[in-house]
Amino acid sequence: RDTALPMTPAVRTGRRLLPKLLMALALLFAALVAAFVLSPWPGALLIRALFDHGAAQASARLVPHVPAGVVEHPGEVYDAASAEGRFDLFLPPPGARSEGAPPLVVWVHGGGAVSGSRTDIANYARVLAGQGLAVATLDYSIAPEAIYPTPVRQVNAALGHLAAQASRWGLDGTRLVLAGDSAGAHIAAQVANLTVVPAYAQALGIAPALQPAQLRALLLFCGPYVMRSSDAGGIGRWFLHTVLWAYSGTRHYESDPAFAGTANVIDHLTADFPPAFVSAGNADPLLPHSQALAARLQALGAPLQTLFFAPDHQPPLPHEYQFDLDGEDGRRALREAVDFVQRHTR
Repeated sequence: RDTALPMTPAVRTGRRLLPKLLMALALLFAALVAAFVLSPWPGALLIRALFDHGAAQASARLVPHVPAGVVEHPGEVYDAASAEGRFDLFLPPPGARSEGAPPLVVWVHGGGAVSGSRTDIANYARVLAGQGLAVATLDYSIAPEAIYPTPVRQVNAALGHLAAQASRWGLDGTRLVLAGDSAGAHIAAQVANLTVVPAYAQALGIAPALQPAQLRALLLFCGPYVMRSSDAGGIGRWFLHTVLWAYSGTRHYESDPAFAGTANVIDHLTADFPPAFVSAGNADPLLPHSQALAARLQALGAPLQTLFFAPDHQPPLPHEYQFDLDGEDGRRALREAVDFVQRHTR
């Protein structure tokens, strides 16, 4: 006997609509794929959201390590013509100050060139101020809204402003240290190199804002120093392709002379590179970049200090490990970086 239930009007309607629904979903999926293929914007915005969330978490974990009494000057301007031309200045608490002006560390935040702001590293800057350093944290324009070499130009301008105005805050404009993490380390390395290598400055079209003697040292954490994605695989290749496309303004960034010609800063270093402290964690995907930079500087005879870890180091230290001050390795990086700054700014 046929026991099938009678087909109701709702079931008949659902069967008619199902192919249309599946077609609409397929078209939506195709549109999303096309958007990611045809423009860096969707991928860059996705990366930005993920990175901003991670930066907020890292900042929150630093709160217990922030000392009391840090003197702050928020929202200072280094370029009135740019909405991003701002910096925050953190000065040591009165009890942490030694005789004379403290060294000034100018920190360039990371974020894969497509995310981040000076507020991401405010708590780490406060920690450094508690160690007797003055710290300026910079904003700069991020991609895809702004493309290369805009951030390099902006950080160079910020250094010039800080050096010229240093006496306003009781600082010495001849004792500057440039620091950066992740993408900020790449920018910092470029600005340092254009400061000491006239041919590199000319290739970038940027006039150095400092005299070489004013830039005493560099702190470079977890940075990339070769701008290409073809060496990577899997999700790493998609990530690099997205951020480099967004940052360069062209899908053909590896062969574009306006980008690849100067962005691969490791190819333009000389023995005049300022003394550099270079570090990355043993589980950082960008570790080979820091190792290659250190090897190049060592071969050139440039002053260098490194902090690397054994491949089997436990716990595995990820990208931006230095911001984790709950662990001994992050605290070690802080101690060695502060000592490096103090030795090179006396």
